[in-house]
Amino acid sequence: MASYASDVKKELTSLPVHPEHAKAELAAFLRMNGVLNLHDHQFSLDITTENPAIARRVFKLIKVAFGVEPLLIVSRKMKLKKNNQYLVRLQQKVQEIMENLQIWDPEKGLITRIPKKIMDSREGAMSYLRGAFLAGGSVNNPETSRYHLEIYSTYEDHNEDLRDLMNKYFYLNARVTKRRSGYIAYLKEAAKIGDFLHIVGALNAMLSFEDLRIMRDMRNSVNRLVNCDTANMKKTASAAAKQVEDIQLIEEEKGLDTLPEKLQSLARFRLQHPELSLKELAAQIPDGPISKSGVNHRLKKIREIANNLRE
Repeated sequence: MASYASDVKKELTSLPVHPEHAKAELAAFLRMNGVLNLHDHQFSLDITTENPAIARRVFKLIKVAFGVEPLLIVSRKMKLKKNNQYLVRLQQKVQEIMENLQIWDPEKGLITRIPKKIMDSREGAMSYLRGAFLAGGSVNNPETSRYHLEIYSTYEDHNEDLRDLMNKYFYLNARVTKRRSGYIAYLKEAAKIGDFLHIVGALNAMLSFEDLRIMRDMRNSVNRLVNCDTANMKKTASAAAKQVEDIQLIEEEKGLDTLPEKLQSLARFRLQHPELSLKELAAQIPDGPISKSGVNHRLKKIREIANNLRE
């Protein structure tokens, strides 16, 4: 069964590729998942994935952004592995494309920071975040798990740029932390995760997320109310049991007839109705109705008499 995260990615890979935004999305893919090779003084660039839709997306992004068709190679890594591996290999204009996307500099080498022109563009930020999520993102199923969305990055400075990109324009309250051999930028708030899905273009996934979140929150609210009612019922039952115990002690030791009339009336009525709350006792007592505090006052008097008998 497909995971919620894979459903999100499936929707993102089906979005149209816009020429003006293709470079920003491609830059995220190549910076996060690209492997640069040098053979016989010629560069080649590989992006490997087990998701055929992502492979097609990368292929189309390269073609739309630079008019170059990369190779698409399908293979199986191991005999026991069920999934195919998809390799998108770029062999033309590699250095030119890497320099254009500001991923490679002939003098400095690999550039891990997100380019300023993307950091300064709301539309560029949206496209870059879409590519980053497809390249290294995951999101928990809101129905079964805690709310959590993250994007994994190998480089700390790139990870911090991802956080800043999410917070600068979209106020997502993204945070960063170290994770195994890399870093993650992550979201924990349900509303912010829904906003992120909307920002990157996963509208159906966002609506599904909101529906599941609302149902889950409603279910949790009902459970809290039920738990609260159960706790109150237990508290009421425990208090009533102690009151009955006091009354029975007085009845055995000296008789209820020895009590003042108002205490005697309440004592006999409580023995007959141990299940009633103080509010119900106050409303139904034969010499009433009286206030809840009035019932409480009489029960305290009964408790004092019973405690004196225990001494």
